Amino acid sequence: MSVWAIGDIQGCHASLMALLDKIAFNPAQDKLWIAGDLVNRGEDSLETLYYLYSIRDSIEVVLGNHDISLIAAYYGIKKSNPTIDPILTSPDAKMLIDWLRTQKFLHVDYQLGYCMAHAGISPEFDLGMAMEYAKRIEKRLQGSNRDVEIWLKQMFKQGIDRFDRDASRIDIDKYIMSSFTRMRYCYGDHRLDFDQKGAPTDALRAKGLKPWFECDNRKEIDLKIIFGHWSTLGFYYDDNVLALDTGCLWGGKLTAARIDSDETEIVQVACEAAMAIG
Repeated sequence: MSVWAIGDIQGCHASLMALLDKIAFNPAQDKLWIAGDLVNRGEDSLETLYYLYSIRDSIEVVLGNHDISLIAAYYGIKKSNPTIDPILTSPDAKMLIDWLRTQKFLHVDYQLGYCMAHAGISPEFDLGMAMEYAKRIEKRLQGSNRDVEIWLKQMFKQGIDRFDRDASRIDIDKYIMSSFTRMRYCYGDHRLDFDQKGAPTDALRAKGLKPWFECDNRKEIDLKIIFGHWSTLGFYYDDNVLALDTGCLWGGKLTAARIDSDETEIVQVACEAAMAIG
């Protein structure tokens, strides 16, 4: 048995299958962790979802911002687009969306020494807080259709950049959602920045913006954090984090990391898809 974590797929089904072939993934005995953004922008989002659903007992999924946008489009809250239209018009749309709604925002494995969230874990959260708050919004997303629709409408209003335990229930939920699915940079006071999407630079650091995992006084997380979401950062690892979004959709690569062995083995495949960033 082997355990592999992979970065954002974003509907690039051919690249996913090529990568799984390269690592000799066998769903009957291996495990796959997926760092979110299963769909959107890639041309085969429906095929990607169908395949992942078919091996659902062999995978751990955390939801990304594009997955949440798909769910919101299903409820008529967000506009659809040509890459997710086939999902929404599929006769299996309800089955696939209901399955997505049961997925996590944070996956934790103490034995392997890793946890995983699409964008990472807020510097305001220790692991216990992160687990509590992830379960909080997972429960919201798994509610009745009417409750989910009302809640998601609130989530897509202006984001909340600062954690405040005394804020309204909705504002706390919006912060939790933003930190797990949209976060890249933070200011020195741990406020989230939703504008910068490029790679870290000295100029940004001079403005007080650091990658969330470099923030001073970030609460300690004993497990290594796997995340995606940041294609311009690319593959990155240190003692605390493992970043796996290597821009598959943008003509980059799809990356897998084996996480159940002493040495982290990295395997990549080139992606034929190429979109202009802008």
